[in-house]
Amino acid sequence: QLQLVESGGGLVQPGGSLRLSCAASGFTLDYYAIGWFRQVPGNEREGLSCITSNAGSTKYADSVKGRFTISRDNGKNTVYLQMNSLKPEDTAVYYCAAGGALDGTTWCLSPYEYDYWGQGTQVTVSS
Repeated sequence: QLQLVESGGGLVQPGGSLRLSCAASGFTLDYYAIGWFRQVPGNEREGLSCITSNAGSTKYADSVKGRFTISRDNGKNTVYLQMNSLKPEDTAVYYCAAGGALDGTTWCLSPYEYDYWGQGTQVTVSS
């Protein structure tokens, strides 16, 4: 069974940090681009960051640029999202996704480019 599982979410104070993990089971992430997204109820899913299969390229949404960093460890079949300087408006459910057909980063912040999704992890930024 192909599965992505996010972990690392939780409650953090403004200005704090969290590191999210996206672990794959049932398939190897080596040949997939990985994206991180978030969603607040009533809003569309927002693309935050993506990384190509060989980690050669990354892309960030303006809302997180300079604060979030995406990385991958293909040996551990895991992708990470380091989130620093968190703000209350970062509160959302965070999802990772794997896309097998993505080539480069041009469209990698669009949720329609991805084949597999995790179940999400809640991040709450509040004092």
